[in-house]
Amino acid sequence: MLPSSEFRVIDINAAYWGVSVEALMEQAGCAVADLVIGRYPESGRVAVVCGSGNNGGDGFVAARHLMPYREVDVLMVKPPSTIRTEVSNKNFNMVKHRSMPFEDADLDNYSLVIDAILGLGVVGELKEPFASAIKTVAGFNGPLISVDCPSGIGTEQAVVPDVTVTFHDVKEGMDESNCGEIVITDIGIPKEAVEFTGPGEAQRYPLPHLGSHKGQNGRVLIVGGGPYTGAPALAGMAAYRAGSDLVRVAIPSEIHSIVASYSPELICHGLEGGVLKRIHIEDVLQLCEKVDTVLIGPGLGTDDETLRAINTLVAECDRTLVIDADAITALASRFQDLDFKGKAVITPHRRELEKLTGFEAPDETEMLADFVREAADSVGATILFKGQVDIISDGRHIKYNRTGNASMTVGGTGDVLAGTVAGLLSKGCSSYDSARLGAYINGVAGERAFQCQGYGMIASDILHHIGPSIIEALDFGKGI
Repeated sequence: MLPSSEFRVIDINAAYWGVSVEALMEQAGCAVADLVIGRYPESGRVAVVCGSGNNGGDGFVAARHLMPYREVDVLMVKPPSTIRTEVSNKNFNMVKHRSMPFEDADLDNYSLVIDAILGLGVVGELKEPFASAIKTVAGFNGPLISVDCPSGIGTEQAVVPDVTVTFHDVKEGMDESNCGEIVITDIGIPKEAVEFTGPGEAQRYPLPHLGSHKGQNGRVLIVGGGPYTGAPALAGMAAYRAGSDLVRVAIPSEIHSIVASYSPELICHGLEGGVLKRIHIEDVLQLCEKVDTVLIGPGLGTDDETLRAINTLVAECDRTLVIDADAITALASRFQDLDFKGKAVITPHRRELEKLTGFEAPDETEMLADFVREAADSVGATILFKGQVDIISDGRHIKYNRTGNASMTVGGTGDVLAGTVAGLLSKGCSSYDSARLGAYINGVAGERAFQCQGYGMIASDILHHIGPSIIEALDFGKGI
């Protein structure tokens, strides 16, 4: 059972993998019509009550396929001019000769009603004219069939049908008490749309509000640097490119001027000396209070004092965390004792994952995915395993990511990925959503950078393509 909000992601990813929403809508409407014809052979006049979204579009298709066998009317809750998507409007035009406003119809004149008013995602109290239409449909005395889910489900005014024809899988919150008999129908959603990341993941991207102020769209702290100077700068700039408002970088003072020189946007805080030490933790924790998310690891190195400091920081920081690079090595000795309570993303490659778990990771993809899932579950974190195919799991769900290219083995790309994930976390994405969207966006940005720079691509090239890759994914989902 998937969360109801996930099916919007799947619809978009299905189109990305080559199965259009139009094709899915056709299969969905056919399934509803076939059930009515087969289950209710004696039914006479049928009312298909439709809203303005894709749920209504499914209803238009159902009406069209029923018309050769039944007298059918399409009852529009709102005017046809309010239909929201091109594919729904296309299907409405095929049945508009049998359409009328809902308020002009009397359901007593029908022997069966199909509810295609509202799909998933309704929050709070129903608004007019939907509230009145749903109340009227809910009071219908004959056979009542809901399309995908009962309209208004999750509210006090919901339709409770005799049968719900749902597509692909049961949605979260659906059961026989609120849906009647549930008939699950395969409408041709490709396996890849469910298992792999795609532009649908961008539905999880928190868009900024017009009235928001500086800092309200995410604040990140990068704890990094020491032996390496580029890593924390790349991670910080990636967090900015992912949409964070403010990025602070806590770095050893000996490299402060070098890291600060990468970009004037980075707010750099020097920590006395050349590496992170436990004496710095109090200062770092004070910086943590000013941010939403903390990324620990880029460029820190593996000095013994640094590794001990990382463990102390992870134990005492109460912000959402991204744990990358040398911070992963630091946690290996106590990994099984950790519990992040869902508020962390860990980004290991194979060797780091094996260090964390103490076991050799399997080669076969499905077995490796189970290995990642079990590791994530054991510590209450999301693990973004970096490989030829990335594997993302929060201990319950698993997603694969195939975006990217062979040139992304160049140094610094992992820092860009970690910064992107931290930026998304800071904006309010969940750990799992940040990891899967971050993996997808980072890979697409790498593909775009490769088209410009070829095999000489470097990590900083990827930075310039993070923003356009997010916009591209959001635009792909419009109208679907």
